Amino acid sequence: MKTFSLDPTEAPAAIVQLADSTTAGPSIDSVTEEHERLDRARRFAEPLLASSRFDTGENALEHADGVAAILRGIGAAPSMQAAVYLVYAGDFLAEPEVVVEQAFGASYASLVAHTRQLVRIQRNARAAWTDETDRELQAEQIERVRKMLLAFSRDLRVVLLRLASRLQTLRFYAATKLPCPAALAREAQQVFAPLASRLGIWQIKWELEDLAFRFLRPDDYKRIARLLDEKRIEREQSIEAARRRLEAELAGAGITAEVHGRPKHIYSIWKKMQGKKLPFERVFDVRAMRVIVDSVPDCYAALSRVHEVWRALPDEFDDYIARPKPNGYQSLHTVVVDGPEDGARPIEIQIRTREMHDRAESGVAAHWAYKEAGTKGYAGVSAAGDFEDRVAQARRAVLQQLLAWERDFVGHNMPAQGFFEDRIYVFTPAARLIELPAGATAVDFAYNLHTDLGHRCRGARVDGQMVPLNTPLQSGQTIEVIAAKEGGPSLDWLNPQQGYLKSQRSRAKARAWFNARALQDTIARGREAVDRLLQREGRTAIRLDDLAAQLGFRNAEALFELVGKDEYSLRNIESVLRPPPAPAPLTPQEEVQVSRPATGALSGKSAVLVVGVESLLTQLAHCCRPAPPDTIGGFVTRGKGVAVHRSDCANFRQLAARHPERIIEVQWGEAPPVMGRAPVYPVNVSVMAHDRQGLLRDISEVFAREKTNVIGVHTQSMRGTAWMTFTIEVSSSAALAHVLAQVAQIGGVLSARRK
Repeated sequence: MKTFSLDPTEAPAAIVQLADSTTAGPSIDSVTEEHERLDRARRFAEPLLASSRFDTGENALEHADGVAAILRGIGAAPSMQAAVYLVYAGDFLAEPEVVVEQAFGASYASLVAHTRQLVRIQRNARAAWTDETDRELQAEQIERVRKMLLAFSRDLRVVLLRLASRLQTLRFYAATKLPCPAALAREAQQVFAPLASRLGIWQIKWELEDLAFRFLRPDDYKRIARLLDEKRIEREQSIEAARRRLEAELAGAGITAEVHGRPKHIYSIWKKMQGKKLPFERVFDVRAMRVIVDSVPDCYAALSRVHEVWRALPDEFDDYIARPKPNGYQSLHTVVVDGPEDGARPIEIQIRTREMHDRAESGVAAHWAYKEAGTKGYAGVSAAGDFEDRVAQARRAVLQQLLAWERDFVGHNMPAQGFFEDRIYVFTPAARLIELPAGATAVDFAYNLHTDLGHRCRGARVDGQMVPLNTPLQSGQTIEVIAAKEGGPSLDWLNPQQGYLKSQRSRAKARAWFNARALQDTIARGREAVDRLLQREGRTAIRLDDLAAQLGFRNAEALFELVGKDEYSLRNIESVLRPPPAPAPLTPQEEVQVSRPATGALSGKSAVLVVGVESLLTQLAHCCRPAPPDTIGGFVTRGKGVAVHRSDCANFRQLAARHPERIIEVQWGEAPPVMGRAPVYPVNVSVMAHDRQGLLRDISEVFAREKTNVIGVHTQSMRGTAWMTFTIEVSSSAALAHVLAQVAQIGGVLSARRK
């Protein structure tokens, strides 16, 4: 089968122009500079590709050369062809994006990244084409088609590269006579050929269809090819005679026109035979001509002259100029018969302008020029008007066809399952494609672009028209957000009945704004309360972060938050601001009392012996809660005997520094049983954990399982973290380690330690 070629004087497709503008940017390089870039890219890739093969069996460099030739055939600039070699070289580089960016720039590096990602998606999806009856696999394939759509929307160059790459692979199988995997051919037929059709790149579309048909239905392909070959000489002679006659008739009528015989496409012939239940002889476009004229009036004048020369078949006329196809295709189609009725031979004739022809042959919206005003682009394409605006319009036209391709694909392959009904695709004014859940609004759209834009959204234009903010959007619309300079969302947006937010992500962002405002108000309220307390105490010079640290908070805001929530008493701050008065010196009577032996060997409360004194009233300090076998020390108090502290207690160290004469040596003694049970000692345990429902219950269950009595609990939670202090009773501090180890195993617990 012959492959296509493009007349180099024809204008490149709009999508090719857009791809070229992405690669080279709006600045215009000379043709020489572009060819130098192409040569440099091929030299860069050749050592990596020359001895490498793809999983299809193709030589990598030969494949790259073929893809570049296909792109050249549809009018791509050399800078776009250069991208081919860099993309394939990326498969053999350790850090392809980094290397390509350093050598050729960020635009090429971006293309390499997007294309490699898409290739991975396709390879993972190919299993879905092995079994057409497996709906689950086909659902996965459709999901990947959606990912392909999004990848295409980010960089239009990827579309061209993947189409050309698949065509080159099918050509390889045809040339080598190797069996083509059915999954690969089916994907070409059902995904890539419809994509090329939607974009109007007919040259690639027809060849993809014919080659895929050849591999999927070889018997039907050979039968139709044989029928075409049997009548080739007769058909070519009759078409040439008809062409010369029509050219002369149009010239005689004063119509300037080019008349060509049109190529025959085997797959389209077979599809028409199947769809209309026709024999080969009744397929009219086996003999076909194309007429290219200067203007639309000339199209209808040429049509009139054609119908004067030959008899037209009344049911075989289509006016795609007055009613263009969804992808923008325009042309007049008519079928006439040449010769006597008993031997009449049908001829299909297409009549179009040069602009319509360029668009049909090379791609959708080929009339959009992308170069700057007053300049000449590659292939002589000129442009006028604002550069960015024209690029956006051309890009939107192409992306609209990509959306239509996706809808066509899903509707054809999964008509009963409603895939993609849960999402829509809309455009920014710069023609960026945005995916949203079905029923999404302009507020969802704004939040998708940027959180702050969502907060400040106050209005929206949809396709240029102002709409209420809770209007559901539709696929293909262009959305422009009108935003205030500052401000936040409305509480109405969080009301599901109002319909302002469909996306859970958008709803979470709006709710987070209100939570942040509420937190700011709480912190401000707490700060005001603390400031008032400091003024009353005459301590306004104290550093707030230092005060918070003394109270066990990370910073002052954490303290203000709990105070503002009324979850932390100001009395705790007062206790820090008002240290207890220094103890007065002992009177002579008190000194005698300390040195006088008391009755009894041990204190019934604490079982602590005072060294050198047979018996003395003692009490365990509440600040550090000592328990055997902690190292302890005693401090003689006024009227309360000896306070027993752990030796590492901060308070005990301060008292010892101030009043060393009141420090007394103590040690643990044998405590008598209490009601037949060994004595227990209260200790404080600190637990830090991720706050969650049921956390306190889980910790309490551990204490209960370990037969540990809890006599006090204090908790506080800030920003998802819970701090808990438990006062528990243990027989010794050594027994505490096991209990803490069990608490540390609870889900979400970050630390469990003794205070």
